[in-house]
Amino acid sequence: MNKSYSKFLIILFISAIVAGCGKKQGVPPTGQARQMRTPEVDGFIVRNQSISDKIEVPGSLMPSEQTQIRAEVSGRIVKLNVAEGTTVQKGALLVKLFDGDLQAQLKKLKVQLAIAKTTEERQRQLLEIKGISQQDYDLVKLNVETLEVDIEATEIAIVKTEIRAPYAGQLGLRNVSMGAYISPADIITVIRQVDELKLEFSVPEKYAKEVKKGDLITFRVDGGQRDHAATVIATENSVEQTTRTLRIRARVDKIDTELVPGVFARVSLQLGKTADALLIPTQAVISTARNKQVAVLRKDSVVFNIVETGARDSVFVQITNGLKAGDTVITTGLMVLKPNAKVSVKRISK
Repeated sequence: MNKSYSKFLIILFISAIVAGCGKKQGVPPTGQARQMRTPEVDGFIVRNQSISDKIEVPGSLMPSEQTQIRAEVSGRIVKLNVAEGTTVQKGALLVKLFDGDLQAQLKKLKVQLAIAKTTEERQRQLLEIKGISQQDYDLVKLNVETLEVDIEATEIAIVKTEIRAPYAGQLGLRNVSMGAYISPADIITVIRQVDELKLEFSVPEKYAKEVKKGDLITFRVDGGQRDHAATVIATENSVEQTTRTLRIRARVDKIDTELVPGVFARVSLQLGKTADALLIPTQAVISTARNKQVAVLRKDSVVFNIVETGARDSVFVQITNGLKAGDTVITTGLMVLKPNAKVSVKRISK
């Protein structure tokens, strides 16, 4: 009884091994199973489009005009009309220096001139009747002309004691006080023409030819809530050697409460525009250590083309070499694709 039972167990064990071997060998996968493992990808048809480089550069707002108010001559302040932060008109008297000595000298010269003119008139009458020589008359006339020049020089010196606003603008902080003795080295205040603002910024040298007078640009100031517009009025005549940038100045089109002279601005520019560029999505470009490649669909297989890129924006990149219009590039599943691999296109966009 025990021998029969042992034989039965041996036969059962051998049958289990044979059955297991049969399951491991299995059957070859069918064509449908192979097709299910084919990668599904998205495609994009290459076509000509317009593209430009959008760059953002720092800039600064500045008043249209800004002048440091200084005296031309040294003197003591006897009148001070500098109200900080106020707006003054062109020619308004800001500071008056002491000119008592000059006024006295002017009066003296005017009296001397009156006497000299009377003497010159008498000498002219004597010259007509040959009572004096021409030389005597010329000396008297020269004295009159000399006094006239001295009076003009004194009047100019008096004018220099009056410091007036060179144009209509807003005054800054006052640096002097009434009665102070100042010299031409002292800055009394600063006047700014704030009814018109300028924007100054620089662009890389490769865009130097792209920016010209009359171009419209947009900018936003630090902490601002909206965009502002400006028009380019001038560019520097050469690129700065140290920074390799071109300095540009623009006029702000509309004054706003956000715009304060001296604040930082972020300038947005659309440069390097190309009307018929070949564009593909940026994620379609595969960057390697040696080059850049793009997976191109050829019927149902993948071919990798080496490409050269140009301008780009946030979505597309320009292909300057390696593709042609009408090619279909693969935009998804790029990490698992191999050359000549079969793929299944799920969606194609343009």
